[in-house]
Amino acid sequence: MSIALRVTLGQASLAGTHATNQDFHGALLPRGHQLASKGITLALADGISSSQVSQHASQTAVLSFLEDYYATSDAWSVRRAAERVLSATNAWLYSQTMSGDGRFEKDRGYVCTFSALILKGRDLHLLHVGDSRVFRLHPNALEQLTEDHRVRLSSSESCLGRALGAGAHVEIDYRSWEAEPGEIYLLATDGAYSHLQADDVHQALHQHPQGLDAAATHLVSLARSRGSDDDATLQLLRIDELPASNAPHPQLRREGLSLPPALAPRMEFEGFTILREIQVSARSHLHLAVDKASGRQYVIKTPSVDLSQDTDYLDRFVLEEWIARRVDSPHVVKTWAGERPRSHLFVAMEFIDGQTLAQWMRDNPTPPLEKVRGIVEQLAQGLQTLHRREMLHQDLRPENVMIDHQGTVKLIDLASAHVEGLAEYHRDALLNAVPGTLQYTAPEYLLGQGGSQRSELFALAAITYQMLTGQLPYGLDIARVRSPQDLRGLRYISARHHRPDLPAWVDAVLAKALQPDPARRQEVISEFIHDLKAPGTQFRNPRSTPLIERNPVLFWKSATALLGLAVVALIALRILER
Repeated sequence: MSIALRVTLGQASLAGTHATNQDFHGALLPRGHQLASKGITLALADGISSSQVSQHASQTAVLSFLEDYYATSDAWSVRRAAERVLSATNAWLYSQTMSGDGRFEKDRGYVCTFSALILKGRDLHLLHVGDSRVFRLHPNALEQLTEDHRVRLSSSESCLGRALGAGAHVEIDYRSWEAEPGEIYLLATDGAYSHLQADDVHQALHQHPQGLDAAATHLVSLARSRGSDDDATLQLLRIDELPASNAPHPQLRREGLSLPPALAPRMEFEGFTILREIQVSARSHLHLAVDKASGRQYVIKTPSVDLSQDTDYLDRFVLEEWIARRVDSPHVVKTWAGERPRSHLFVAMEFIDGQTLAQWMRDNPTPPLEKVRGIVEQLAQGLQTLHRREMLHQDLRPENVMIDHQGTVKLIDLASAHVEGLAEYHRDALLNAVPGTLQYTAPEYLLGQGGSQRSELFALAAITYQMLTGQLPYGLDIARVRSPQDLRGLRYISARHHRPDLPAWVDAVLAKALQPDPARRQEVISEFIHDLKAPGTQFRNPRSTPLIERNPVLFWKSATALLGLAVVALIALRILER
């Protein structure tokens, strides 16, 4: 099945009646991994006519976008990468616009409109500010996909309400949708689109079937002949072929890699010498090995024979190493940095000499709060490193946390992670599968709503609860959630029920982080960590929190008791009346 992404582009720009063309445009069609990780990009900008230098703003906006967008992290989504680049460009343009005394000088304003289309995988992404426009061509109409950011001053006057360089901060419009083969899109500045209709575009395409550049040139010339005296710039994008919806991500393909043989001590494997078996499970086989080139020890992870036919499972071996190579944190496991050609599917990770958090909990059944807090803070730092790269671990559990002999806590097993920049390549691929261990999985996953950073917070809080109490906050009930009704039936078990010596505010902090509704948890993990160290008034004075939130079990028991008393009183009143 085809996994190609093919398009045809056409571009043209024609200066207006003044000497300088203040429009600028560009496109980039990368090859190799950048085509998959970043996609195809078209961008154009239009400088404000009142400025003598706005052509520099247009050129800077387009060129910096095309260059810097492709330099952002492969793990980032299109939206995050593009908005970061545009925010930086806007800040630079604005700084050039301001005069020495901090005043805006209109005649030297580095200000421009900006519109871009990015085709990545099967999705189109639009970014826009100002009054340049993006259209989708239909048989009888040009569908405008952007909003003009103009402020109407009178029936005959208007001005730009939003543009790059016009302020210290800029709001960028963003939207995305699934593309279709055969679709044609048009990007244009007002000097072009103000004098063109859908029939004009169709005729230009019919007259120039072999080249969209010629069609674009025809259209800007047509706009000029119809009275346009402004700079006219136009770009055409025709989508010829899209990747198959079930195609593996090109960066994670494992063609040419065979399944490893059974490993044994003293065996030579891919430049490593196997020392001993660490663990063999139904999911994977772990062996301690020495890299013959460096002499360093690594853990070799190979697929389980029982899952050798599970393609999604095998693909995640490639994903785990891909993530580890892009994350640099003392609290996330590192991968082998070597670049030797390989013939087998495996992952080589750093050897962590220590114990799992699960074993630590068995060795420390009632640990002091300060000790638990130290471990949780390190765990949080590892998770935050992933989150800054738009990644979610998605399988946070005690068995996937290691503590070395120096007390450093590290997240391991990245095979279930979600990477937004990879997932948006095609939304129905394995990268969106619901992973994890049910006891620590946030309820929203079980309801098919997907995860977020607050889902990771739930898992972290569940582990914190278990470290302190040796139990789970909802027992085994969380694993049975399949509907909103099941969710409403969940009852948080107070941590003080298991450990009365814990401060009430600790229980309140945990209860909030473990709310079944993600919107009622702390917003980010750093807030949870702060609450565990310096709780606010709402936790110090738990009476300010409704009883149903502080202790749902006690609330319903009390409500039932009150209802029973009311029934008894009503019966007694009826007897007296007789």
